[in-house]
Amino acid sequence: MKYILIVLAFMAMACNDKAEDAHAHNEDGSHLGEEIPRLDHTIWTEKTELFVEFPALIVGNSSRFAAHFTVLDKHQPVREGSVTVSLIKGDKGLRNTVDSPSSPGIFSPTIQPKEAGTYQLVFELITPEYSDKITIENVTVFANADDAIKTLGPAEDDGSVSFLKEQAWKIDFQTAPVVSGKIYDVVNTSGVWMPSPGSVKSLAAKSNGVVDFKVNNLTEGTAVKQGQLLMSLNSQGLASNNLSTEIANARANFEQAKAEYERKKELYESKIVPKAEFEQVESNFSIAKANYQSLTSGVSGGSKQIRAPFDGFIKSITVSNGDYVEQGVALVTIGTHQSKVLKTQLAPNYGLSMENVRGIWYQATDGEWKNVTDAEGKILSIGKDVERENPLISVFAQVNAEVDMPEGSLTPVQIAMGNATQNTMIPVNALLEDYGSYSVIVQLSGESFERRPVKIGKRNGENVEILRGLEVGEVVVTTGAYQVKMASMSGSTPAHGHEH
Repeated sequence: MKYILIVLAFMAMACNDKAEDAHAHNEDGSHLGEEIPRLDHTIWTEKTELFVEFPALIVGNSSRFAAHFTVLDKHQPVREGSVTVSLIKGDKGLRNTVDSPSSPGIFSPTIQPKEAGTYQLVFELITPEYSDKITIENVTVFANADDAIKTLGPAEDDGSVSFLKEQAWKIDFQTAPVVSGKIYDVVNTSGVWMPSPGSVKSLAAKSNGVVDFKVNNLTEGTAVKQGQLLMSLNSQGLASNNLSTEIANARANFEQAKAEYERKKELYESKIVPKAEFEQVESNFSIAKANYQSLTSGVSGGSKQIRAPFDGFIKSITVSNGDYVEQGVALVTIGTHQSKVLKTQLAPNYGLSMENVRGIWYQATDGEWKNVTDAEGKILSIGKDVERENPLISVFAQVNAEVDMPEGSLTPVQIAMGNATQNTMIPVNALLEDYGSYSVIVQLSGESFERRPVKIGKRNGENVEILRGLEVGEVVVTTGAYQVKMASMSGSTPAHGHEH
């Protein structure tokens, strides 16, 4: 009996140990096998995107944040600066600052809450270029881990595509908000580039002489700078029309006329010679002076110099090195990319007028749509009459933005007309097309994306109207959408909630 009692006692102790093991807890107070839920928030400001991941805030637990900061301009990580995170309730709070990112774009401050409740979570970013302040409202601090697990529950797979910030930062990537804007009816046509007044200048010979090129390999398309010496005209050794001889004669005439003018001026002031005689001498002096200055202007070493009047490029050269030319002959034509005229033509039945044209967009060499009014361009004129040989209305617009397209080349054009309607729109670069159907990549959070079909309406230059599929305030990918699409198809993208 004694041995039976001892065995029963050991069995009871083993049962108690098993019961205790069944109710064992993690160090944070949660049951074994249960993990603290992780939260994430994505906030956009005008300058910054904040995507932050962190475990649920629990009294007494130290929570480490993975705060991803992206500069929206060019979508690059914040590489320098400090971040301060504050947990605020009323006039009390906790604060922690990190002076540099743990890796490019990622800051890892920590907070250890002391009291349960609802708080503001504030991130203050300071970089060498700018500062930003981002607030997340109604953040809960739980009394213990069990409360957090019961309230938040396990993470659910929403079927979204995961594309990490580290991936986006390595490629050309850009996002844009879905906005409500003005949409116009447009006429799609084409235009031709023409030189604007003052953007082209032809340089002519100012004296007789032999052409001497001063730029090696001077050809059409050669870039030139204002004041650059292009060529000179040398008349030395010529029996006639010799520049040096002409300058010497002009100088002699000028000095003679000057002496006569000064002598007659004294006599006129002493009222010895009549006014008419003095005015004739004064006129002769002015003519002799202008002729002498004209001949000596731009002369160096006995040669007449031809210089570029502005920054630009060589449009055409009408002479060869060593040619003899006479005064007034065209030598070279200089053009500039800085300002051009875009000419387009439409049928008269559109009823174009300066009053109902709301804008003109053109497509640049990079494929992007640009507005004529960028860089203070403007619509110059709209024709009012048509001819039998050309029954179209001409529209002329001045484009002051740099246009790197040859004169005479064609470009797609959109002309906006009439009154605008207000509707949802996005940049046209966000569209993905598959056999006539369109979709976009919507950014649900910092690293969570969704491919969504949309129905489009009118295109206004760089923007397109969205009739169905998007809401104002959502964010779409405008550059890099194809890479996110491929990630969704490969299924190889790292899972959400990664560690840093």
